[in-house]
Amino acid sequence: MEAQLERIREQQKETWNKFSAGWRKWDDFTMDWLRPMGTEIITSLKLKPTAVVLDIAAGTGEPGLTIAPIVTNGKVVITDLAEGMLDVARDNALRKGITNCEFVRCDVCELPFDDETFDTISCRFGFMFFPDMLLAAKEMARVLKPGGRIAAAVWGAPNKNFWITATMSVINEHMQLPAPPQGAPGMFRCAAPSFLADLFAQAGFQNTTEKEVTGKLNAGTTANYWSFMNDVAAPVVAAMSKADDNTKEQIKNSVFHLLNENSSNESLALDYGTIIISGEK
Repeated sequence: MEAQLERIREQQKETWNKFSAGWRKWDDFTMDWLRPMGTEIITSLKLKPTAVVLDIAAGTGEPGLTIAPIVTNGKVVITDLAEGMLDVARDNALRKGITNCEFVRCDVCELPFDDETFDTISCRFGFMFFPDMLLAAKEMARVLKPGGRIAAAVWGAPNKNFWITATMSVINEHMQLPAPPQGAPGMFRCAAPSFLADLFAQAGFQNTTEKEVTGKLNAGTTANYWSFMNDVAAPVVAAMSKADDNTKEQIKNSVFHLLNENSSNESLALDYGTIIISGEK
């Protein structure tokens, strides 16, 4: 791997380890919100009870831990780059009594598995952060059995994801943030129509399909939303760490005002939009 890509990988590892405590704190809230995308991935994989499944960039364990009870005579290998996230996944598996899963810390661009090991592969919200997305897709193709299926979820366009743009738009109004380098990891890196489907085709996958899954993040209150964003949203935390106390307060007040303007009831529900891409080898 090139030196620049290695630096990106190490930065990603550091970031996700740093935020693993926040993800543990908000795990039930977050996993409930992201469940529809996991459900669509699972449907796309057409799982058999004997399937051996690889869940890549699984974070705190999903959708792998939901898949495990489906593959009763198979197993799930749950992977992530950050050991801190996998610690949460292990604890979740123990709490749920799930025993047919393994946990492996690894880089998706250098998967430590033999060729044609897995029947299916899942990847929910990982691709946007991979240093080399094509290399990652090719590695997935390498370890997937012929005829095996793959399904991944990525975030759709910014205008369909008010849950994050509500905060980031206000931050950008108050601060001069440097533009990220072209192609750098980021939430909307895979949002363009057919982007990931084209990447899958380049990696050798066939019969790819795309499906949009939209919904609402039920954040409860503005205060709850603000706490959540400042515990788990890396772009928000990174930007806010560079602001003085006065700017932080102005940003918070402006975000609350924007949320209240766009909320029609007492419970805060914010739009999200995602894309589910599936294919087969």
